[in-house]
Amino acid sequence: MKVPKRLQPLIDDGLIDEVLSQLMSGKEATVYTVKCGNKVRCAKVYKEANKRSFKKAAQYQEGRKSRNSRRARAMEKGSKYGKSQQEEAWQNAEVDALYLLAAAGVRVPEPYGCFDGVLLMELITDDEGNVASRLNDVVMDAEQAREDHEIVMIYIMRMLCAGVIHGDLSEFNVLVDEYGPVIIDLPQAVDAAANNNARKMLKRDVDNMTTYYGQFAPDLLSSRYAEEMWFLYENSELTPDTELTGRFKDNNKAADVDNVIEEIKAAYEEEQARLERIRESQETE
Repeated sequence: MKVPKRLQPLIDDGLIDEVLSQLMSGKEATVYTVKCGNKVRCAKVYKEANKRSFKKAAQYQEGRKSRNSRRARAMEKGSKYGKSQQEEAWQNAEVDALYLLAAAGVRVPEPYGCFDGVLLMELITDDEGNVASRLNDVVMDAEQAREDHEIVMIYIMRMLCAGVIHGDLSEFNVLVDEYGPVIIDLPQAVDAAANNNARKMLKRDVDNMTTYYGQFAPDLLSSRYAEEMWFLYENSELTPDTELTGRFKDNNKAADVDNVIEEIKAAYEEEQARLERIRESQETE
């Protein structure tokens, strides 16, 4: 096929030998199959910000920090340089997430690097060597649905333990090969500790997956993995080896408002006393 303009520099640099076909085009990128030596891989070409249709991108980027203070200031001001750096950060977020999650025991495509807005990564295939199906194209029996749902819940848990929430997980962002589910599409990955929407996004990810598998195994629909995971995470009790049950009981115990108010008053009085001591010491100097 004709070489797309964005892939030509990678061919010129010897990173790609041949573009084989367009695999898919989505809201944030177009993916091609490419030949690198004797290997067939994926080339994910990110769309420019003004051509992406990914909704509420700022909501996903909340909490992401740049290590470069000049870059961070430019991104906050929205200057031309800042916008280019923000775009680069959006693209590199997926590479970083892929490396991090693979190390955490989550099945994701192996990345080979991001070059000028093009992510080279492993092509996930089925047992016959064909491109693996997306989960939304897969039909299964109840037993298989329960098994794969459990695997995906473990992956989501391990992601959370690594401080990451997918943020856009659904049957359209999971591939299925002969070994089971593979998580894909992570440029919007959320910082679990720094994003105020983290809990809501975790629940949405879990609910999306449970709803899909639940059409084959309806008993899954009553599970509450998101609530269980978040409760353990908030209490620093969640580990990559935690055995989830999918059961969670809400704490309906009424808050002791009077006690909370008394604690706030005590803290306020203690702070005022501390400030008074500082003032007295300054006056005696």
